[in-house]
Amino acid sequence: MKKMTHLILVLALAGFTAGLSAQETDIEPASEAAEGLDLHAVSELFKEAADLESFEKTLNDPETGINNLDLDDNGEVDYIRVVEENAGNARLIILQVPLADDDYQDVATIEVEPGENDEYDMQVTGDEVIYGPDYYVAPVHVRIATWPIIRWLYRPGYRPYVSVYRFGHYPRWWKPRRPVTYTVYRTRVVPYRARPTFRVTHTRRVTVVHRVHYAPRASVKVKKTTIVKPAGRPARVRQTTVRRGGAATRVRK
Repeated sequence: MKKMTHLILVLALAGFTAGLSAQETDIEPASEAAEGLDLHAVSELFKEAADLESFEKTLNDPETGINNLDLDDNGEVDYIRVVEENAGNARLIILQVPLADDDYQDVATIEVEPGENDEYDMQVTGDEVIYGPDYYVAPVHVRIATWPIIRWLYRPGYRPYVSVYRFGHYPRWWKPRRPVTYTVYRTRVVPYRARPTFRVTHTRRVTVVHRVHYAPRASVKVKKTTIVKPAGRPARVRQTTVRRGGAATRVRK
């Protein structure tokens, strides 16, 4: 009887843990603005990149189609530049959209730091303005020390990477194009989301930002729509125009 009771408890705990994993996997970003850049797909591109320059190019490549951001709602996909800030062995890689001269919106950060047993810890953090609070993508049960991009980041004599591109000055291959619909975009990222390497979570795993003097930049041009779902009540749409130091918000039923 005791053995049967123990077996039931083990199965119940296993089911509960699986349920939690499924819930974390199903976490969605908090706004429509985030629907233009799937951070799970971004994480896969980072894993496969040889260096940050090639990562920036692949991220913006129209053929890849991972970048579908239109933060200022002008009908054109925004270019995402990559900027890096370091503190000791901590690497903070910022994905940033230039929306005007000296006007930027940080979209996400990729954080890497040495861990235990010659391993490294890594996570992608969505900017709170776009993805909501505590939106992370982290590797699951994989060794990232062997990734080419990690070896490149920690090679001898390394210097932080800063994109040479800015507002109005883009690569020759970069041409203005209209964003695709959300349905079309989802089909593009399905192959990346189906891979088991990463998982979306609300749990922070890397503390690198506490050692790097990083102040997120937010543009007045960013517009987003947040879906609000109060418990037991109909969903509402919150129209928000992001402003420095705060936000003007209007709720529509």
